[in-house]
Amino acid sequence: MESQRTFLLIGLMLVSFLLFQEWNNDYNTPKADPSATTQTLNTTSPESDDYIPSSSDSGLPASATAAKRSVIEITTDVFTVKIDTKGGDIVETDLLQYEDTKGSDIPYMLLGEFEGKQYFSQSGLIGLNGPDASANGRPTYQATQQAYTLNGDELRVPLTYVDSNGVSFTKTYVFKKGQYDVDLEYTVNNTTSAPVQVQLYTQIKRTVQEKGSLVDQNYLGAAYGTDEESYEKYSFSDMADKNLNKNTQGGYVAFIQHYFVSAWVPKQDETHTLYSLITKSNAAIIGTKAAPVNVQAGSEQTLSATYYMGPKESDLLEALHPDLDLTVDYGWLWFISQPLFVLLKWLHSILGNWGVAIIAITIIVKTLMYPLTKAQYTSMAKMRALQPKMAALKEKYGDDRQKFGQATMEMYRKEKVNPMGGCFPILLQMPIFLALFYVFLESTELRHAEFVLWLTDLSTKDPYYVLPILFGASMFVTQKLQPMTVTDPMQQKMMTFMPVIFSVFFLWFPSGLVLYWLVSNLISIVQMLIIYRGMEKKGIKVRG
Repeated sequence: MESQRTFLLIGLMLVSFLLFQEWNNDYNTPKADPSATTQTLNTTSPESDDYIPSSSDSGLPASATAAKRSVIEITTDVFTVKIDTKGGDIVETDLLQYEDTKGSDIPYMLLGEFEGKQYFSQSGLIGLNGPDASANGRPTYQATQQAYTLNGDELRVPLTYVDSNGVSFTKTYVFKKGQYDVDLEYTVNNTTSAPVQVQLYTQIKRTVQEKGSLVDQNYLGAAYGTDEESYEKYSFSDMADKNLNKNTQGGYVAFIQHYFVSAWVPKQDETHTLYSLITKSNAAIIGTKAAPVNVQAGSEQTLSATYYMGPKESDLLEALHPDLDLTVDYGWLWFISQPLFVLLKWLHSILGNWGVAIIAITIIVKTLMYPLTKAQYTSMAKMRALQPKMAALKEKYGDDRQKFGQATMEMYRKEKVNPMGGCFPILLQMPIFLALFYVFLESTELRHAEFVLWLTDLSTKDPYYVLPILFGASMFVTQKLQPMTVTDPMQQKMMTFMPVIFSVFFLWFPSGLVLYWLVSNLISIVQMLIIYRGMEKKGIKVRG
């Protein structure tokens, strides 16, 4: 198997992998993030289908007189958040430490209403006496301020509502300095002479979006975890096919997109029901319901949960739930990708530049895989050295394929050559290549990461296509170092155009990934020269 065929094998495997991912996510949408241009939130009219999950017990509590609806704005060191007093939902979140686009100075809008699409975090109390189960619609809360700013380590934003029976409900959001997780506390103060039954629900609502492109393989959709399933994707098409309905102790629900995630994490020592559905207005909802709680007459009780809205950083997510870091979706090779990312992050902490760190990890990986590379090129060289004998056998046996095959295998045995020796090493290396593919594609730290000169964002394509062209040139050099021995005209044409094909294919790849492949090729060329020089000293004909 020639080195050119090896390149072809790598390309076919990579394309096949991407096609499999595309087929697997056929109805998912791996693209479409919020843009910098946003629409003004409509705070005067309710949503057309403000879904409230059914409670475990029926009942429609009396509602207080409708209050004026408004939006409260909260500012912390990591984001600005807008809360609609109707229902007390989070209807907009801007991440202050992440730009919408490179150099725009506009914060990235994670939650909100943009281009006709909605992405909200909702929560409430249903049940026999829950205010969100009222026939008159969801409650409108009162706040003492229209704007809050975090000045210390913690900021509490209380929203209050009192129903017509005198039961007080206080919905408090707790923001903490430097943290993307927000605690939700629902305090029910039952001043009546009868028990009050409520049931906490938390859910995420997002407009169903269209499927993305083949090159962009980032998952956009829902996910959940239970006490039996650490991490399960639940795509828009899954929701359309069947509503999620699982009972679990603890667990979590989330919506995932490229680089960012939002997730509800209920209390882990309690039993919850995880649910999902698609609304009539084409919104996907995934949420949790806690068990009903009875608040005795003259007593007070607090229900709680935690909501995360921010970057997909493993350490932050794992601190909230031991399995939530799996939303940093490295695919089925996560067990290889995770340690590779730890290594990449450590290299960055030393070198201070993500591009340099990528070069360093490439050198490390290629060095560790050198024995496989040596076995691959050695096998190729030996097979090439047998070409004259192979031609003689073909001439001797003509069209008698059986005798030709037997003679060929006998020749391999005598010469101690494994015809598959050039394939196995590259097959063993492919999991590393694919694992790194996801590390570069999925890691939030690489978003807008600068390298040098024109490469100001390693997460996007090279704006001047320099790296893809250099990559094609490195393939061309490799071909020159190993002249083609294939005789089939079609194969010869394919091998000749492989550098061009790969260069075109890599035009849209993240520049960090192309940088890795370019450096990997350059190192392979050096390794190839070293290996071949050593073989030629032993009298083994390698080239020409």
